Amino acid sequence: MSAEGVDLKKRRFLTATTAVVGAVGAGFAAVPFIASWNPSERAKALGAPEEADISKLEPGGLVRVKWRGKVCWVVRRTEQNLADLKTLDGQLADPNSDVESQQPPYCKNATRSIKPEYGVLVGICTHLGCSPTYRPEVAPADLGPDWLGGFFCPCHGSRFDLAGRVYKGVPAPTNLVVPPHQYLSEDVILIGVDGGAV
Repeated sequence: MSAEGVDLKKRRFLTATTAVVGAVGAGFAAVPFIASWNPSERAKALGAPEEADISKLEPGGLVRVKWRGKVCWVVRRTEQNLADLKTLDGQLADPNSDVESQQPPYCKNATRSIKPEYGVLVGICTHLGCSPTYRPEVAPADLGPDWLGGFFCPCHGSRFDLAGRVYKGVPAPTNLVVPPHQYLSEDVILIGVDGGAV
């Protein structure tokens, strides 16, 4: 075939069409590859902050929230609970919360909280990672006449007061962890975001 019989317009059209189809195909191959670099939805959710609705939390009650795969508690302390916390210092291993890694700086106080009425704690014993039970009752037979309410770890007998402070002479070496948190409103606490004291 001679050069005079070649349709240059057709050749350019076919070349351009082939280039466009190739570019689209490369795009379809590249998008999933690049998207695979992003963290999965599950990984994002594990680090995401969680809201705790405390609008219906009665005095003496407890709400459980899951944050980063851990159970967190929000406990609403009564006026009597707050008065009792002040009497326990001599029985506690770290009454002043001197281990700084156990709570944000704005919770290094007698109640280990932003608002004294509400305590926010990670519900994992600092001994071997069991989950303590919430024992708000005063002087139950199994915990003795000096028990003023708090958290008891059934695995090895560690005890914590209602501020999450560990008692002396138990296996747990440190207080329960206070996660970073902030109040979004009077009724909602955001756990996992370090908002500081308000």
